[in-house]
Amino acid sequence: QIINSTLVIRLLLIQQAENSMKYSNNLLNWALRLYPPLFFNRIWLKGFSKDFTSCKVKIFKSLLNTNFNGTIFGGTIFSATDPFYALCYYQILHKRGFKVQTWLKSASIQYKKPADQHLYLEFNVSEQDIDEAINSMNSIGKFVKTYEILIKDKDGVIYAVAQNEVYGRLLKNTNLKEVAGF
Repeated sequence: QIINSTLVIRLLLIQQAENSMKYSNNLLNWALRLYPPLFFNRIWLKGFSKDFTSCKVKIFKSLLNTNFNGTIFGGTIFSATDPFYALCYYQILHKRGFKVQTWLKSASIQYKKPADQHLYLEFNVSEQDIDEAINSMNSIGKFVKTYEILIKDKDGVIYAVAQNEVYGRLLKNTNLKEVAGF
């Protein structure tokens, strides 16, 4: 019998969430490294900081994500920008006692040059960003924050620039299985 790895990872995360309401750094790192949409696009989470205010990601150029021009698919690059800010906010806010749901509300990307080598991304959430999110949630129950993400090679040359709008809201229903759709 074939085990659906996406389901296994999702169940592990739900179990961890029910036990502690936040994921351990190590569990989240490995779950995302093995998560099929990232793994098969060769998107590798290098790691979250201990406090989840930053993370680093590497896109490996490989046969699995190379187009007929010999460069990394634009969709792979765009996918690498998707989950990380929402995950950072989720972890940070849960550690501070907030029951929240976070996700990417909108995104756009501008490709500057063909990606003919490995690429690197960094995601950083400042203490000021966190304070603004908390203040907004305390006053209106939600927050929205836009970030610019530079996608670079190892020498710092920019290959693409993305804009990600992160949305978060306080949960009224704290039953995680219902929120997760189970």
